[in-house]
Amino acid sequence: MYPLIQRSYRKMMMMMMINGHHYQRLLSSSTATTNYVLNEPSEPNIVTAEIPGPQSRRLIDDLNKIQNAGAIQLFVDYEKSIGNYLVDVDGNTFLDIYSQISSMPLGYNHPALIEAVKDPRNISSFINRPALGILPPKSFNDQLHSALLSIAPSGLNEIQTMACGSCSVENALKVVCFYYRTWQRGQPPTEDDMLTCMTNEQPGSPKLSIMSFMGSFHGRTFGALSCTHSKAIHKVDIPAFDWPIADFPRYKYPLNEYSDYNQREDDRCLAKVEDLIEKYNRKAIPVAGMIIEPIQSEGGDYHGSKYFFQQLRKICTKHHVAMVIDEVQTGGGPTGKYWAHEHFEMDQPPDIVTFSKKMLIGGFYYRPMFRPDKPYRIFNTWLGDPSKLILLEQVVRVVKEQRLLERIAETGDYLLDHLKRIQNQYPSILMNARGIGTFCAIDFPTPSLRDQTIKQLHRNGVHCGGSGSATLRFRTTLTFEKHHVDQFIERFDHTLRSLSNNK
Repeated sequence: MYPLIQRSYRKMMMMMMINGHHYQRLLSSSTATTNYVLNEPSEPNIVTAEIPGPQSRRLIDDLNKIQNAGAIQLFVDYEKSIGNYLVDVDGNTFLDIYSQISSMPLGYNHPALIEAVKDPRNISSFINRPALGILPPKSFNDQLHSALLSIAPSGLNEIQTMACGSCSVENALKVVCFYYRTWQRGQPPTEDDMLTCMTNEQPGSPKLSIMSFMGSFHGRTFGALSCTHSKAIHKVDIPAFDWPIADFPRYKYPLNEYSDYNQREDDRCLAKVEDLIEKYNRKAIPVAGMIIEPIQSEGGDYHGSKYFFQQLRKICTKHHVAMVIDEVQTGGGPTGKYWAHEHFEMDQPPDIVTFSKKMLIGGFYYRPMFRPDKPYRIFNTWLGDPSKLILLEQVVRVVKEQRLLERIAETGDYLLDHLKRIQNQYPSILMNARGIGTFCAIDFPTPSLRDQTIKQLHRNGVHCGGSGSATLRFRTTLTFEKHHVDQFIERFDHTLRSLSNNK
């Protein structure tokens, strides 16, 4: 009898309650997969007259007494938030298309992650954070393979974990410089290198440069800021390196109507890249590496074409410039592939790919020749957090079992079709609908109109955010589906109608 009971148990639908959330867990004996169905709200629900509500405003005022709280939008009740719906401390329920600045892979309180946290076998990893560079846990190698290397970009089979996106970029750029100087010298650092680096002098502290692109965002730490060119408030008052800044293409939309113009724009930007490499070589500040986003995410959701990135890869190879693709915001699946640069089909992989956000842990993949040749060259106390790898293992499993990348690609097509349709309804307000997967964006004619729209969308139950100066960006979870798109479009249309009527 027992096997029969066991088989019946595996097929039945079980209702579970964890942290106040009900969800359905359906086990399939034929596929050995687990399909979780979150009991999300049927729609957003705003219960306060203003956003933020009174409880949020009180907490913001309290926080402002001990730190600058000017960027705070809301205080959130994370226990009540679920799936694609964010609940604030005032009880307002929002459809969330921002997902913590693109960092929530499966949404709020996903049962697979809750189960991982509740598993007694994982308790040690959650309470004992190790100094990974010297004392990793016994499960670390297996976790790297199952969580990170199983989804590594093609051609990049080595990995370094980090705590966040900015430190991933910082250390990736250090690796670039190590590699370049070893190639330049033809040997490890000399005694003279070791002595002069201590006083910030050459040759131990060489004059090298990293190329970046106007409109880019790579982080707010010191070195990353010299590669960041999106918002002045990030950079003002901070000393910067003399590093080259190239132009990133600025296309006209619809792309098929402006193909000639956009091709010329690609070629103009590519020529500028080569000119800058040669210019900095003449200045004796050679370009050791180039860092670029597949989509300029904070700077305004600017896209580069497949041709543009294919040619950049060739330029980097030609001039012995390391190509670093920054996938902190685009990585982890929102474009319908784990890595946005894979859409470009370059003839060689990038040399380094940085990640964080939806990956739940920071770090970078790299080609074998970029491995540092000495211990402690890439090092800090934590070098990431193994407990995040436990969660990422579950994310990777759910993404694979539920075909979430294929589904997000389909949802993204559906979203973009609706954005183009509503753009045609409001041609004086909306323009340049674009995107890959659900990593979409649409522009407004002025920053003030964009900001006004975002505030009104908040009042209408959609939590969202902007990029660049006048862009509404979409940063959904991987569980975002077509019915969520329908909810957004209905509220977007209502918002635009009210703004049009108030002109």
